[in-house]
Amino acid sequence: MNKKHIGLLLVFAFYFVLNISAQSRTSLKINEILVTNETNFVDDYGENNAWIEIWNSSYASVDIEGCYLTNDKNNPRKYMIPKSDVLTLIKPRQHVLFWADNKPARGTFHINFTLDPTKENYIALYDSNGKTLIDEVIVPANILPDQSYARDKDGAEKWVLKGGSDGSHVTPSTNNTVEVSNIKIENFEKHDPVGIGMSIIAMSAVFCGLILLYLSFKITGKIAVSMSKRKNMNKTENKAAESTPTQSVSSTPLGKGANEDIVAITMALHEHLGGVHDVENMVLTFNEVGPSHSPWSLKIFGLRKR
Repeated sequence: MNKKHIGLLLVFAFYFVLNISAQSRTSLKINEILVTNETNFVDDYGENNAWIEIWNSSYASVDIEGCYLTNDKNNPRKYMIPKSDVLTLIKPRQHVLFWADNKPARGTFHINFTLDPTKENYIALYDSNGKTLIDEVIVPANILPDQSYARDKDGAEKWVLKGGSDGSHVTPSTNNTVEVSNIKIENFEKHDPVGIGMSIIAMSAVFCGLILLYLSFKITGKIAVSMSKRKNMNKTENKAAESTPTQSVSSTPLGKGANEDIVAITMALHEHLGGVHDVENMVLTFNEVGPSHSPWSLKIFGLRKR
């Protein structure tokens, strides 16, 4: 892989990370606002100030650093949430409070503007580019002290006033509605009081799991057997190839010295046998033979009967 491809890969990876980060920040919601704080929640300096609650509606942690909070539509970058603060990482389905006290020197969560209880307050949350609007809300004017303007439930579209009665409480940094019952379980108990449906579902899950295990083991076993057979066949072929001898035939002709030896032996035999017989019935011929070894013990290669 050359440098050009590596550079393109890094660019795409960087773009992918930025895209994922941008998508996760869209899950942030302005969840509850308290404009006039007289006896309600106090900040880390022990003071009662207006606050803005942000809720992470996703099931993954979201870092809010670099985003902007503002109360001015014409100035979306009014307060940038500082970076390099570990507390800006909002855990899944959790909340974080920002204090509208116009004292940003006190820390990350103290913003540089206040809320006016006598008029409507526009509050918006922008992404780190200062252009992408994540969430916004207009808080009504003349809300009573220690009453908050909040979503009916975390992330719900409906907004309500909270804190005006015993049944409605201001809920800073926690769920707007505390669930004391599980509706799904209650409905299940209502439609299946005996538990037959639950038993069927449980048994179905178990049998489905067993079937999947059986199929996976069967496929794995077939693959293993096939590989073993192939390996044995290769071993057999290798052994057969090793056991077959390599035969080589030398075609080098006999040298001149070997031919002279043959002639000398033949002449000696002729001299020895020539004095005994008066009539010669044999004719001797001389042929060059193929083998490269000395034919002293293989006279048949030098003699031929006619």
